[in-house]
Amino acid sequence: MKKIQIAVIDDSALVRQVFTQIINAEPEFSLLFTASDPVFALDKMRSAWPDVIILDVEMPRMDGITFLRKIMQERPTPIIMCSTLTQANSPTLMQALQNGAIDIFTKPSVGLKDFLSDSKRLFIDAIKAASVSNLKQMNIRNFQPNVKSTLLESEIAKVKSYVTTGLTTTEKVIAIGTSTGGTIALEYILTQLEVNCPGIVIVQHMPEKFTAAFAERLNKLSKIEVKEAADRDRVMPGVALIAPGNKHMALKRSGAQYHVEVSDGPLVSRHRPSVDVLFRSVAKHASSNSVGIIMTGMGDDGANGLKEMHDQGAFTVAQNEESCVVFGMPKEAIKKNAVDKVISLEEIPSIIMKYRSV
Repeated sequence: MKKIQIAVIDDSALVRQVFTQIINAEPEFSLLFTASDPVFALDKMRSAWPDVIILDVEMPRMDGITFLRKIMQERPTPIIMCSTLTQANSPTLMQALQNGAIDIFTKPSVGLKDFLSDSKRLFIDAIKAASVSNLKQMNIRNFQPNVKSTLLESEIAKVKSYVTTGLTTTEKVIAIGTSTGGTIALEYILTQLEVNCPGIVIVQHMPEKFTAAFAERLNKLSKIEVKEAADRDRVMPGVALIAPGNKHMALKRSGAQYHVEVSDGPLVSRHRPSVDVLFRSVAKHASSNSVGIIMTGMGDDGANGLKEMHDQGAFTVAQNEESCVVFGMPKEAIKKNAVDKVISLEEIPSIIMKYRSV
C-alpha cells in the first residue's frame, strides 16, 4: 500500500521534531521533508510533491496564508494548518479555511511538546482525512442555490407532516453535525436560508476560541442569526446556534420551549464538542419533532446519535459522497441504518426550509 507522503512546514524546531516522531511511528505515513519556512519548502517541492502538508501560519519570509493561497491556485493539495490560536488571530485562521485549508489544529503557547504528543491520535486522523479529501468540494460557493430537490414525494410528505402532526406546543428543531470540510458546507447552507427557518443547533468540530469568529462571519453573511451558543440559549426560528469549541452542547426542553445546555465533560467519540452528544439529546427531547443532518467529516462521531434520532421518529439525512470533502461520518451513519435519505449538499437548504415555521 502506498504511504501518505507528508511535508511539515513550521519555523519551530520542536514542532518539526514532534511531528517527525508521530509520522515515523505510523506505518501508513512517510515523512517527505520538513522545512522551517515556505520558501525552503517550495524549493524541496520542485523534486517531490507531498500528499498532505502540515503548515504553520506565522513564519519568516512567507506566512502560511500566502503559501496556502499559492498552493491552492497552482496545485491544490490538502493542507492542515497548525498554529497558536488566540482570539486576536482567529480571523486569520478563518482565512485559512476560506482559502482551502482542510483542517486547523491549535498549539498552546506553553506546554507545546506535551500537547503535540497528547494530540497524536487526532493528528493521525486529520492527516488520513486530508489524504482522502475531495478538494473540489472546498469551492462550493460556485454551487447554484434553489436546486430542485430529488426527494420522493412520500419523503417530502414525511418532513411536512412533522410541522402539522408533531408536538403542537413545541417548536421544530434541525440538528446538524459535521467535521472536516464542514465550515465551507455550513456557510453554503446557512446563507441559503430564510428568516422563517426552524431553529438550528450545530456541532462543527473546531478549536476553542475559533467558533465565535466562525459564527460571527456566518452571521454577517446570512439572513438568519448565527451565534456561538451560550448555556441556556433558546432554540428559536431564524436562529442557528453553534457549539463552542471544547464544549459539549445538548438540547433541553422546558415546557413548550427548547434551549441548549453548554458544558464541559469527557471526550465523546474522541471529540468535544461531540455530534453524538447533540444528536442523542435531540432524540430524547425532540424525537419526531426534529430533523438530523450528518455531513462531511472523518470518523464516526454522530452515527450512533443519528441512529437514536431515527429510532425515535426523526427524519434523518446524510450528505452524499459526491458533495462531501470527506465521506466518513455520513458513511458510518448509513452503515448503521440511521439515515432516511442520502442527498447532496445542494438539497439540504430546501429540506430545512420545508420544515420551516409557518
